[in-house]
Amino acid sequence: METEIKLLIADDHPIFRRGLRAVIEADPRLKVIAEAGNGATAVDLIRQTRPDVALLDLDMPIKDGFEVTRDIQELKLDVDVIFLTMHKTEKLFNAALDLGVKGYVLKDSAMTEIIDCIKAVNGGGSYVSPQLTTFMVGRNRRAAALIKQKPTLNDLTPAEHRILKLIAEEKTSREIAAESFISIRTVEHHRANICLKLDLHGANALIKFAVAHKSELL
Repeated sequence: METEIKLLIADDHPIFRRGLRAVIEADPRLKVIAEAGNGATAVDLIRQTRPDVALLDLDMPIKDGFEVTRDIQELKLDVDVIFLTMHKTEKLFNAALDLGVKGYVLKDSAMTEIIDCIKAVNGGGSYVSPQLTTFMVGRNRRAAALIKQKPTLNDLTPAEHRILKLIAEEKTSREIAAESFISIRTVEHHRANICLKLDLHGANALIKFAVAHKSELL
C-alpha cells in the first residue's frame, strides 16, 4: 500500500481552495489536512500539522509565499513547497527556485497539473508548469554557462601548477623559492597570478584552495 501524502493548501480565495481540494482528494493517496487563508496562518498550521507538502499561493495576505517559505526554512520544518501563482514572469520563477521551491504551478492550469506536481515533488523531484518550460531551459543554460566559465586547475601554467602543489604542502614562499631555484619575488608573482586565475580572494584563500585540491596536484 502506498504511503499517504499529507498536504496543506494556503490561498486567500476559498472557492479556489475548495476546487483544488476536491481535485486532490479524488486521489486516494492524497489527503488535505489543513487550509489557510493567509501566510501567517499557513506558517502556524504547517508547524502544528506537519504536512509533507505545502501548496502556497504566491500572493497571500500578511505573508506571501516567499515569506512563508523562508519561515519554514528558519523553523527547519521538513516540508516540500509548491507555489501556486498567476504570474508568468521569469524573475519570480527564478527567485522561487533559488529559494528551494520544488514545484511552480500556474493557477490557470492547476486543476489539471496539481496531482502530477505533488507526486513529483513528494518523490524527491521537481515540477514546473509546461507553459514555463522556456524559463527552465533558460535557467539550465545559464547554470551550464556558469559551470563552464568557472576557473579550474587547467587554467594554470605548469610552473603555477608546481607552485600550487608546494603551497598545498604548506611550504612558505622562501621554501618554495629555494626548492624551485627561483627568487621569492618570482614565487609571490606566481601566487598572485594563481589567485587571479582561480578568482581567490582573502589572505588565506590560496592555501585553503591548495590544501582542498591537494589530491589533484600530484
